[in-house]
Amino acid sequence: MTTILLCDDHVVVRAGLLALLGSEPDIEVLGEAGSGEEAVALAAKLRPDVVLMDLQLGEGIDGVEATRRITALPQPPHVLVLTTYDTDADITRAIGAGATGYLLKAERPEELFAAIHSAAAGRTTLSAPVASRVMAHMRGTRPTLTDRELDILGQLARGLGNRDIARALFISEATVKTHLGRIYDKLGVDTRAGAVSVAKEQRLLPS
Repeated sequence: MTTILLCDDHVVVRAGLLALLGSEPDIEVLGEAGSGEEAVALAAKLRPDVVLMDLQLGEGIDGVEATRRITALPQPPHVLVLTTYDTDADITRAIGAGATGYLLKAERPEELFAAIHSAAAGRTTLSAPVASRVMAHMRGTRPTLTDRELDILGQLARGLGNRDIARALFISEATVKTHLGRIYDKLGVDTRAGAVSVAKEQRLLPS
């Protein structure tokens, strides 16, 4: 029997997972948490085999920080991330925090069950899109940005908004937005902070 702790800030999602996991005879859900702090406390108290962890939690610490705290516990459970986010920055942060696996919520139920059992045994399980990103990162594949995109990325790292970037580079705000969209696509992110984080990891910014 593999024991589970669920952590997701959406009640409906937790209810769906409870119903789904309840159909698997060799999986038992010991508890559920709606926040990162609650997940850490329950992991220490209930000592499940696996914590099923969402990344984006409403208030308080996020799933990455919760993962870091849980894996630092004495005799910690394994943490299996279950999320809708598959950006390089999210994957890198979660794995760096100690997550055993990284699964996307679009996976089929049988894939989820298999991943839970693998995580309980300490084996790494990654969704196919996540595995591809990890392999590309390990091979040292770096996104190719144009000189203008690198200029804008540098301004982002300085904390400038679109208007200030446009003024600094003598271009329009619309042009800045267009370039930002391309930068996000190339880096596999959807936020300014994510772009800067990945750019630093990939050493795309001057030191």
